[in-house]
Amino acid sequence: MTTNTPGGRRQTAGTLTTHPSTTDGPRPYRLNVPLRWSDQDAYGHVNNVTFLQLLEDARVQGMHDWFTGASPLTTGLLVASHKVEYLRPVEFRYAPVVVDMWIGTLSGGSFTMEYELREHPLAHGDAPVSLDQPVPTEADLPVALHASTAIVTYDFEAARPRRLTAEEREVLGRYQGDPVVFRR
Repeated sequence: MTTNTPGGRRQTAGTLTTHPSTTDGPRPYRLNVPLRWSDQDAYGHVNNVTFLQLLEDARVQGMHDWFTGASPLTTGLLVASHKVEYLRPVEFRYAPVVVDMWIGTLSGGSFTMEYELREHPLAHGDAPVSLDQPVPTEADLPVALHASTAIVTYDFEAARPRRLTAEEREVLGRYQGDPVVFRR
């Protein structure tokens, strides 16, 4: 099933609702990422390890949306490292988290994906929040974590790193902004 979202974007069943962020600064892409029952720990908080899975969900959806043809996901990517700074706990609830995502550094054969994971404005309401609802556009949503993922482009057939293609560089460059600044 395909539906139209606000702004004329088409959405197929099973995809996350996305739209370009309306916030100022280097956050050109924002999406809702659902929480799962298994994401919580014994304290009712989203487990620290789970945040990497949530960021991966956002990264895969972003790459799918950013590229019209073959994306680096199909041509080959490897995660080299993650850096995460947890700023506040996120309690489990039936509302998604909001992820702002952009490209930090971009070099010949690698790039960094930068993230801010934020609280959804309806996170603490009584009613579940559907992923079909528009992604919030507020600039001041509370930030739960900052993160950065270093990604290397890779040729799996040759079993070695490869250079970014001109198309990959052009598409990723559209989403480039300043890298995350960590406090610690």
